Amino acid sequence: MQALITGGAGFIGSHLAESLLADGAGVTVVDNLSTGYLKNVQHLLDHPRFRMVVETVTNEIVMDRLVAESDVVFHLAAAVGVELIVQDPVRVIETNVLGTRAVLKAAARYRRRVLLASTSEIYGKSEAIPFSEEADRVLGPTTKSRWCYSTSKAVDEFLALAYHQQIGLPVVICRFFNTVGPRQTGQYGMVVPRFVKQALREEPITVYGDGLQTRCFCDVRDTVRAVRTLAARTDINGEVFNVGATYEVSIVKLAECILEAVQRRGPGAQHRGKDRIQFISYAEAYGKGFEDMRRRAPDIRKINTLTGWQPEIPLKDTIEYILEDHLHGKAFTD
Repeated sequence: MQALITGGAGFIGSHLAESLLADGAGVTVVDNLSTGYLKNVQHLLDHPRFRMVVETVTNEIVMDRLVAESDVVFHLAAAVGVELIVQDPVRVIETNVLGTRAVLKAAARYRRRVLLASTSEIYGKSEAIPFSEEADRVLGPTTKSRWCYSTSKAVDEFLALAYHQQIGLPVVICRFFNTVGPRQTGQYGMVVPRFVKQALREEPITVYGDGLQTRCFCDVRDTVRAVRTLAARTDINGEVFNVGATYEVSIVKLAECILEAVQRRGPGAQHRGKDRIQFISYAEAYGKGFEDMRRRAPDIRKINTLTGWQPEIPLKDTIEYILEDHLHGKAFTD
């Protein structure tokens, strides 16, 4: 099998590339390195079945060639992160919508299967928790850029499903819920790498809001396994699947867990504790009028029923996995 991974130098994409190569597949990664990093795939560059293409997915000529040479496309390229959404909404919208259009257009020409990465942001500020794939979406006004990412990914989904409905393009949509693990950067507001960096540097752990908002954090190894499980099924085209852990943890509890994990690792531990958690208002972090969701949790019965997949790695093990990566000098210093 020859796989194409858009955004393959990113966090999830690089782990997916490793997994596919380990099982004998050929892998081509296309990434413009705007939010992905060459360091993520540096160790793969000499692999005989790996190829790296530095280009944007909005380049239709390049995408046409790369899709033609592939058997399956994992479309992970996207502009992500709350800070990026607030600071550069033009980039978010254009990258997500135009990039997906280029991928689907080429896939339709060559009848290639596409697994499209979407997001739990799709559900907006709905309170119908846990979110099922058919749940209604509840969003804020267009005057708040906070909602442009959710909207752009919804357009991606609509477009992918339209290609499936009109011409039978084999498409599967995966809605990711807070995937975490090594190589994830805190540059655009990702909470776990930000907390880990602050804890290791003995800086205050900055929690936005009151910290009682809850999320479900899924280990990237579980996420990759879910994506590959869905890719192996040919009877689920045109379907949407939630992919995530179901254990909810408050953000302040997450900060405490990371501090405790760092505390177990050596000198200076006596200076690390709950008193190092610093609360910052959303207005201070993101600007006036920012909205966040109190809870976000997936209903994963659909993927579990059809494939048997469920997350297996507990959050405490994922935190240790991330710390090992940082302490061995492999992680970023952003």
